[in-house]
Amino acid sequence: MKRNIDTNIVEIIGKVNSELEFSHEMYGEGFYNFFIEIPRLSNSVDILPVTISERLIVDMDLSTGTYIQIFGQLRSYNRYIENSSKLVLTVFARDITLLQDKEEIRELLKSPNEIFLDGYICKPPIYRTTPLGREISDLLVAVNRAYNKSDYIPCIAWGRNARFCEKLLVGDHVRLWGRIQSREYQKKHNNGEIETKVAYEVSISKLEYIENDNNRLSLCEEEA
Repeated sequence: MKRNIDTNIVEIIGKVNSELEFSHEMYGEGFYNFFIEIPRLSNSVDILPVTISERLIVDMDLSTGTYIQIFGQLRSYNRYIENSSKLVLTVFARDITLLQDKEEIRELLKSPNEIFLDGYICKPPIYRTTPLGREISDLLVAVNRAYNKSDYIPCIAWGRNARFCEKLLVGDHVRLWGRIQSREYQKKHNNGEIETKVAYEVSISKLEYIENDNNRLSLCEEEA
């Protein structure tokens, strides 16, 4: 993945999983939503939401099953439902390429899902262990972008990274690398009804803690 001074870089490769649906208009420019299906090494898939400007898809065939490569950012916004706020994530596409060569697709799918974030811890990390003893830490990372806006990205660390993240404090500066994953979970309502929902988060593979802009204190990498 290309590295630069940007604080939020996403590169994903996969196939279109849904029809385009109009989302909103801003300053006369229309935006559309759709889902992309990205394979994992485990033979399962992540199905991620994408938001894209109409100007990037003029005369472009984005029918279901088409393979594409997207460069962009992982963005968040608040959706207000019944007087409560819900954090919603989407991949905001800044560039898109149609992929047709089978050999190129096969090569790109060796690393189909990459993200880099440079931001700040904005909630105390939550450390826990699974019933099978695997260590996990949940983080919420604030990443600044233009026009004094910020994106709030849920992240999950494993193993040694999880133990390291347990010690992080609100305001700590971190850089992390990983992939965006979709995860189903069940929510039980007051009337006893169980609803299956989908959460999106960054699964961390490598993490840096930055004491200041010029002094890197620590580097953790995911255990094999």
